[in-house]
Amino acid sequence: MHSFPMFIRTTNRRVVIAGGGEQAAQKARLMLKTDAKLVLLAPVLDVELADLVATGRATQDAGPFTPEHFADAALVFIASGCPGLDAALHALAKAAGAQVNVVDQPSLCDMTTPSLVDRDPVVVAIGTEGTAPVLARRIKTEVEQMLDPRLGSFAALAGRLRGAVAAHIPKPDRRAFWRWAFADAPWQLHKTGQERAAADLLKRTIATKDVPDRQGQIAIVGAGPGARDLLTLRAVERLQEADVIFYDGRVDPDVLELARRDAERVFVGNVPGTHIWPGERISRLVLAEAAKGRRVVRLESGDAGISGRAKETLDAATAANIRVEIVPGVTAASALAAASGQQLSGGRDPQPAFRSAIAAGQNIGV
Repeated sequence: MHSFPMFIRTTNRRVVIAGGGEQAAQKARLMLKTDAKLVLLAPVLDVELADLVATGRATQDAGPFTPEHFADAALVFIASGCPGLDAALHALAKAAGAQVNVVDQPSLCDMTTPSLVDRDPVVVAIGTEGTAPVLARRIKTEVEQMLDPRLGSFAALAGRLRGAVAAHIPKPDRRAFWRWAFADAPWQLHKTGQERAAADLLKRTIATKDVPDRQGQIAIVGAGPGARDLLTLRAVERLQEADVIFYDGRVDPDVLELARRDAERVFVGNVPGTHIWPGERISRLVLAEAAKGRRVVRLESGDAGISGRAKETLDAATAANIRVEIVPGVTAASALAAASGQQLSGGRDPQPAFRSAIAAGQNIGV
């Protein structure tokens, strides 16, 4: 079974929970984080669920149940605690065309509920398709430590300002504005408890339209010998920040999967043994995109720090006064030596490592 994670809008929509005990209460606690209309299907409710009905947060229907009880529901959770009753309720819900989760019965689940890291309105969902809940909780713990507790309130502030940004900041500058807001002074002020100062800074910048960091820049990124897990952390960061990525046939397609989904990708045509696009043409295109204020990545196999192809772009960007950065990659020599169990130290000739790897058919990424 393979799944694709997505978020479902629940505003003014029904979420049906069939069951009245602890299992149903667990699902209700999860759904209380949303603004869905909770409907509890059970003749008897435990005290926690009964309180939700008493306070108006949920409604109860004691049955008997038909497919109409599940019709038009955004989600259905079945948690009666009785496997036979759960299967019968599942059949009714599917007859109504609902998306169903049956507690502890993965074969009857159209969707599963992930572990959540909640920084409302920022939510990180972690799922293992029901195969390893303990692993999901471990990952959740690690992500909890990564995300600042104030992140949610800052994201909420950003949400309240989106309309003003759309009205006052020119469209080409908006990505730069938000990049600055979440990575620079506004976020630093907010997370140190200076919420008012952060909000004032954002509002002044919107009013003046003087967006910092809107100049284009170029990163010449070494993709290493091929495997995407050999990229440096900085290389991954630049891929995820890029507005446009120029790459060639030497770059493993898996590396591009680390880029931002909406980043523009430009294939420059080079494949091993050929040079369809002249280097000067690539450099002109890279500079032209950076001149528009975009963040550009020139992604190259091997180590961009020692690549002769990088020098042309570097010299042209420097002459045009465009910020340029070289992000080194793992060199083919280092990767091959490691793969063959040899060291590149003490004056050892690396050629045997190359010859061994070539004989073994290894991808050397050059």
